[in-house]
Amino acid sequence: MPEGDTVLQTAGRLRTALAGRILTRSDLRVPRFATADLTGRTVLDVASRGKHLLTRMEGGLTLHSHLRMDGAWRVYAPGERWRGGPAHQIRAVLANTEHTAVGYRLPVLELLRTRDEDQAVGHLGPDLLGPDWNPDTALRNLLSDPARPLGEALLDQRNLAGIGNVYKAELCFLARVTPWLPVGDLAAPTAARLVTTAKQLLEANRDRPMRTTTGAVLRGHAPHERLWVYGRTDRPCLRCGTPIRTADQDSRPAYWCPRCQSGPTR
Repeated sequence: MPEGDTVLQTAGRLRTALAGRILTRSDLRVPRFATADLTGRTVLDVASRGKHLLTRMEGGLTLHSHLRMDGAWRVYAPGERWRGGPAHQIRAVLANTEHTAVGYRLPVLELLRTRDEDQAVGHLGPDLLGPDWNPDTALRNLLSDPARPLGEALLDQRNLAGIGNVYKAELCFLARVTPWLPVGDLAAPTAARLVTTAKQLLEANRDRPMRTTTGAVLRGHAPHERLWVYGRTDRPCLRCGTPIRTADQDSRPAYWCPRCQSGPTR
């Protein structure tokens, strides 16, 4: 699942390709908006809000999309072959004279009035990479249900927006607790530090092509050393050497070190 930093980078690529230019082609391949024609409109901006993308156009229209598990936007030059997937996976095409943006496997694609964007993103908590970031509000949201497992609370975009399964696993490791620990069991300093660390990690990776939470970004580091626990099942913990374990949590894999992280496990 794309995380907030990935979505921010996607918004940047789309903004560079589309903003300030007139659409010469539009094709929304979802039944509800299949007849909508955006040709002739100027794209004003492309913004990210948590994991949501908002492509704003003149005339007060916004194209709202969400990548969820495996959606993607690709940008192509004129005449360049589209390589994002087979044609039947294309859900949107927005083009001008210089670029073509193609949306693949988009589970959410809707056209709405810009003034009504809150209908799509108004439920979100503070955006870790947005101008509305408020650590106090994020912490209060995160702790609002004390019995809820920490991993689930971190993924709930109503608490704070931008954390996906990668950052969930890494944040739990850095807090030295398992993803199944009830958030109410977190010590107050640990909870506050968790929110601060989440902000720091996403900010550090907002412009990086390769995400890292360990700081291993220099040449010579193996890919599996860039993250503490995520995707490292049975590999030795980078801190203590104990094999990393994985189990299901709310239909997603959870990773943890059984020695470095305390709390209940699956």
